[in-house]
Amino acid sequence: MKSGLFCCLYIFQVIIASAQDPATLGFRHFRFPYKSQIVEVLIKSKKGEEQKAKPIFFFSQGSLPKPLIITEGKDVYGVFPFNTDSLMEEYHLVIVGKPGVPLLAERKTLDEQYLYKDATGKMPKEYIQNNLLDYYIGRNIALLEWLRKFSWIKQSRLVLAGHSEGSTIVAKMALQYPRTTDLIYAGGNPMGRIMSIIAEERFYETDSSKLAERSFHYWEDALKHPGNMDASKGDTDSATIGFSYPPIRYLEKLKIPVLVSYGSKDWATPYIDYLQIETIRQKKTNFHFDAYVGKEHNYFSLKKDGSIDYDQYNWDKVALDWLNWLHHNKKATH
Repeated sequence: MKSGLFCCLYIFQVIIASAQDPATLGFRHFRFPYKSQIVEVLIKSKKGEEQKAKPIFFFSQGSLPKPLIITEGKDVYGVFPFNTDSLMEEYHLVIVGKPGVPLLAERKTLDEQYLYKDATGKMPKEYIQNNLLDYYIGRNIALLEWLRKFSWIKQSRLVLAGHSEGSTIVAKMALQYPRTTDLIYAGGNPMGRIMSIIAEERFYETDSSKLAERSFHYWEDALKHPGNMDASKGDTDSATIGFSYPPIRYLEKLKIPVLVSYGSKDWATPYIDYLQIETIRQKKTNFHFDAYVGKEHNYFSLKKDGSIDYDQYNWDKVALDWLNWLHHNKKATH
């Protein structure tokens, strides 16, 4: 099933740099061996405090095979969608590349969506084979365990944050990895990927197109072939099934503080509202919901005609709100 209907727009912050090197951008670059692969890892720390003991803020980005660093002339597109300065005061920020995708690529080598393709114009084989929920969870947990051996990692706290597809990854990670102390679930759909696809199709369909019907038929067929790794139409059936299992079933089992961050115009909003209703009904006190009214999936405002206003960039505010929430949690537990 092609996931382009609802997938996260790749959001950049442009940094001027003279060299195409992670160190030039203030990153430490690690190459972590996992199974038969080499995993590209970037860590962003406050300059001069790289060896200072701080907890990890692990960020899991959205979907699709995109390099972490993209260059275009002298411009280098930033790795995180938000300004990292405030978070770096208290954390070492960790982000991991996609399997089979280079850490760094020139803009001209990517397609119009900033996607990395192989010589045949298709998604890399290594990406297709490993673009699975449980692969990401196993890889990320192994990486976090490896990072714990460094003296500059403070082990008293571990924040997992994820946006869009990344929100599903960190939700299940938090359930499986008991060292997690705080979870930021941003721009996710508690009912799973297939529901976001259908919600958007319902909005755009007409009597003649009936877009949602094809997704119901696809879903029925995919469940008959859960191991199907054919990616000719976008995501494999196996990937779609994994990411469509309702994350609400992970979230409702968590006892740690959970921040649910989202734009009220996101396709997933009705399902996030349902999650909030359920947490109220179950008298859960570890959940906090932060809705950005009038904002879409990537926290942009919408124009009167419903189109996205790309001049209204709100990611930096969102990240500061995350940090304030983390401050509140720290005070509440001490």
